[in-house]
Amino acid sequence: MASPARVDLDGNPIKPITICMIGAGGFIGSHLCEKLMAETPHKVLAVDVYNDKIKHLLEPASQPWADRIQFHRINIKHDSRLEGLIKMADLTINLAAICTPADYNTRPLDTIYSNFIDALPVVKYCSENNKRLIHFSTCEVYGKTIGSFLPKDHPLRQDPDFYVLKEDFSPCIFGPIEKQRWSYACAKQLIERLIYAEGAENGLQFTIVRPFNWIGPRMDFIPGVDGPSEGVPRVLACFSNNLLRGEPLKLVDGGQSQRTFVYIKDAIEAVFLMIENPARANGQIFNVGNPNNEVTVRQLAELMTEVYSKVSGQPPLEVPTIDVSSKEFYGEGYDDSDKRIPDMTIINKQLGWNPKTSLFDLLESTLTYQHRTYAEAIKQAIAKPVASS
Repeated sequence: MASPARVDLDGNPIKPITICMIGAGGFIGSHLCEKLMAETPHKVLAVDVYNDKIKHLLEPASQPWADRIQFHRINIKHDSRLEGLIKMADLTINLAAICTPADYNTRPLDTIYSNFIDALPVVKYCSENNKRLIHFSTCEVYGKTIGSFLPKDHPLRQDPDFYVLKEDFSPCIFGPIEKQRWSYACAKQLIERLIYAEGAENGLQFTIVRPFNWIGPRMDFIPGVDGPSEGVPRVLACFSNNLLRGEPLKLVDGGQSQRTFVYIKDAIEAVFLMIENPARANGQIFNVGNPNNEVTVRQLAELMTEVYSKVSGQPPLEVPTIDVSSKEFYGEGYDDSDKRIPDMTIINKQLGWNPKTSLFDLLESTLTYQHRTYAEAIKQAIAKPVASS
């Protein structure tokens, strides 16, 4: 019996397309490739410098989708093949970025070049060749909330207009120039403005995605295991690394910043709707997050400690957290936003999308994966004797 034809949100048949996915080998790209291979007839031209996280899709060649995914080892900084791949595709998805907070003020030039300069050719090729673009930005483009500038006891701090972040309303407020932490957000905002201008002046069909802390298996790296020994990943991987090593979780400046977290599989559903509903997604900027999963970073550490104890069967540490300064942890020039709560009005209206997974459940899924994947490797690394000089 033939499977029913796939249709979009307006009841129109979904035709198979070819997607050039830049950054396909990363956290988001690997989950998106998985879903595209498992659930659609679409083809993917997977572009990245690494393919470790999608090797299970590329090998063996007998996979049922083998003829629908090709890996192209390309560094988009300096490879003339990129335009040809974009020309071959109907849609380009740009996921490439330096997006690790520890790099923003220690590698500001690399951060700015990666997120603005290196993205320019992608936008240019899409515009000149009349190809649709889905570009991944960040919730950091909002910077600090208006409410953060009010006195702590000011009644307006409780007014959602002063802290809930809206795509078409909220201003983008960054810190002073010497706070180089904002190099990432500023570069991302500028490429958004350029994409928007290409749409307005040259007819580029685009969608901009602003992720709000997407969490799940394969995110980021564990230092010394699948990333640099001296590396500092994002908050969830930092905390996971501490839990796996039996070390206290480090709370930067007391862990008072507030964040929302969304499960990667929920977020990928939103991207799918963008891919397959261009009439509803073109020209739109979408927040993709879960406002129901808001916690302070300290509360996140406490919950992760509880969940990891359940997952691993190990008792929590007697002293589960320690406080460190942002200067000590991230270096000179660090600054931060206070809250990041996405308004979901536009994505719900255009695509009917809402996140489903609770914070506890997404942490349980992620930490189960982390424990199964990395616990033994870290145990061996800790046990390895130090070579004498």
